[in-house]
Amino acid sequence: MPSNLVMTIIGPDRSGLVESLASTIAAHGGNWLESRMGHLGGQFAGILSVQVPEESIEPMTRALRELESNQVSVVVNRGASSEVADSTQTALNLEVIGHDRPGIVSEITRVLAGFKINVAELETECLSAPMSGEMMFQARARISLPQSCDEGDVRAELEHIASDLMVELRLEPE
Repeated sequence: MPSNLVMTIIGPDRSGLVESLASTIAAHGGNWLESRMGHLGGQFAGILSVQVPEESIEPMTRALRELESNQVSVVVNRGASSEVADSTQTALNLEVIGHDRPGIVSEITRVLAGFKINVAELETECLSAPMSGEMMFQARARISLPQSCDEGDVRAELEHIASDLMVELRLEPE
């Protein structure tokens, strides 16, 4: 029976890096399920989910460790055996934009954690504003509200801190 693995990869960006990962996984009977990869802070960084026959996990992990000779770090962890969607949760999209400053992510995630909201996905970036050139912070998240959580209460608390942080905030159904 195949096992699900979650891997993180970080190292100097170079052509052929993703291909070397993919060919190593395929050579060991693995199936590439999903991934998020990109260039961050001058490095190539990624996370991916694969399914591999149990007997191939150790040989594949050893083969992936050979990438370390090229300054690439690969960390392999066992994933969940199956993903079960929780129908009692409400999926929402959260968008935040405003002048960049320290603490924006911390304040927003503090509110979400207080309501026991799961952050399923989070993308953030800083961009130069078109007219002024000032740094603007932008975040997009997919969040899951537990059934016991009132969306109106969450919205009110997020709007309260949005005014303190001087950011625009949008919370919409997925």
